[in-house]
This record gives sequence, structure tokens and C-alpha cells, in this order.
Amino acid sequence: MSVEHVLVIPTPVFHQVGHFQGFCEDVDKYLDVILDPQHASYRPRPEMEKDPSFKQLIPYCVFRCNGEIFHYQRGTAQGEARLHAKKSVGVGGHVSTLDLDGELSPYLEGMRREIEEEVDVESGWTEDCIGLINDDETEVGKVHLGIVHIFELDNPKVRPREKSMINAGFAPPSELVRKLDEFETWSQICLKYLVELEKD
Repeated sequence: MSVEHVLVIPTPVFHQVGHFQGFCEDVDKYLDVILDPQHASYRPRPEMEKDPSFKQLIPYCVFRCNGEIFHYQRGTAQGEARLHAKKSVGVGGHVSTLDLDGELSPYLEGMRREIEEEVDVESGWTEDCIGLINDDETEVGKVHLGIVHIFELDNPKVRPREKSMINAGFAPPSELVRKLDEFETWSQICLKYLVELEKD
């Protein structure tokens, strides 16, 4: 079986642009650098999962409708054992060499493929990249960098395609944040940001 090669950047490149912990809204400052082929490359995923000298770039897609956020729980059939049974507000995953031959950039092809694999969106939408997530305080976080996209839906029609996604639905961030410790770390970081947005 061939080994999956995923899109990564050297962690020092991320640090040169500006290291942060948590959520950062300054999308333009980072995207031009981290998606530049001069820095980004495809490397074997098994090695990258254990190598904090690289950051795997992950599109992290949040679906919102009338102020309510799509959320779900990860069952044990899901691939990343470190995230089992946690709740999440993000859909997405690795960009890989599978995404090199599409019409869009490999990053956008990867985002589209991951969404199509994980959920069925039966609604019109608009999309906006709102920030990045970095979490060097967890083993998973040390080797990943999240790029957060909000999909504003016309209708709250998102259905999980994967058996590992259970207890799915929509709820306001202010409600979800009350049970923050039930969510994976990236979702916690994202929800705190979205709750602040609600207040503005």
C-alpha cells in the first residue's frame, strides 16, 4: 500500500512569519507564505505525524447558518485515535498528492475533497477564510496548523457521510461553549473566537 504524502511547511517558516498560540485573524500575513510552493512540500504522513519540525496544513471548515454552528461527535471508527469521542465544529483534513491534478489549487482541491468525503451539504453557501489555529500544547497540535474557513449556509442542511461522525446538529456558539471541555482543542479555540464575534 502506498504511503500518503501530505502538504507541510517547515515549522521555522511559520515561526518566521510570526508564532502564535491559539487563534490568529491575520490570514493574509500567513497564507501567501505558507501556501507558497517555495516553502510547502509533500512528505510521508506517518513521518510527519511524529515530526514537530514540520507543520501539516489542515483546512478546517466551520458551517454556520443563522448564527448557529454545525457540530458533531467523533466515534471510535475515526482515523485519528488521539481525538476519539471528542466533539468538533470543524470538517477537514490533510491536503495530499491526490489533490495535485484538479482544476483548483491543491489546497482548495484538498479542502473540497475532505468536505465531500465527510459531509453532504444540501445548501447554497458562501465561504470566507477567517483565521488560523495553532496549538503547540498538545501532541496533535504540535504537528498541524489549521486554516479556518467559515461556510455561511442558506439552509442548515449538513449531513455526515462518515459513520464515525455521530450526534450531529446545529447550535449557537454560546450554547456549545458551555460544554467546552467536551470538544477537541481546535474546536475549543475556534468556539472561543466565534463567541467573541457574537458579542460584537
